[in-house]
Amino acid sequence: MLVNALIHRDYFTSASVRLLIFADRIEIISPGHLPDSLSTEQIRQGKSNRRNPTLTHHVISILPYRGIGTGIPRVLQDWPETRLVDDVAGNEFRAVIPRPVMSTTEVTTEVTTEVERVLRVLVGEMSRQELQEGLALKNDEHFRKAYLLPALGSGLVEMTLPDKPRSSKQRYRLTALGRRWLETHPGA
Repeated sequence: MLVNALIHRDYFTSASVRLLIFADRIEIISPGHLPDSLSTEQIRQGKSNRRNPTLTHHVISILPYRGIGTGIPRVLQDWPETRLVDDVAGNEFRAVIPRPVMSTTEVTTEVTTEVERVLRVLVGEMSRQELQEGLALKNDEHFRKAYLLPALGSGLVEMTLPDKPRSSKQRYRLTALGRRWLETHPGA
């Protein structure tokens, strides 16, 4: 979709191609609405109108490009819920790709043994040193790479000061998702 936006955008419009990432969707906004009488239904079927023929001619050697009219059908094959919006009044074309949203009531996160150990040791708010001591780990770098970063990346643990990750006052705590995971996985 991003390659499509770069190739088929209206270069007479001064706006930029925008990529917006939200918790529930990704939006790719391309300057210029669909050219001529082309409709979103037609591009779903692979019909194309080369707005930038010079660019499409050279793009084969520059970008991961597979040919005119193939981009949107390939996207729809992988993400059929994608919405295509031709905003004539706003002079832009928008692709909205839904993202799966994880709820705190249904925890489906795969948890490594290391992350599980962090979850079971973490009580209230704890410093890095307290966590590391609770896990009986001496190597700071190993703890950070194998335990702490994956726990943070999973969304099960969070920083108390996310804007200051290196603060000496930084503490870590379970998120609602982390607490729910522990509730649904008693043991050890």
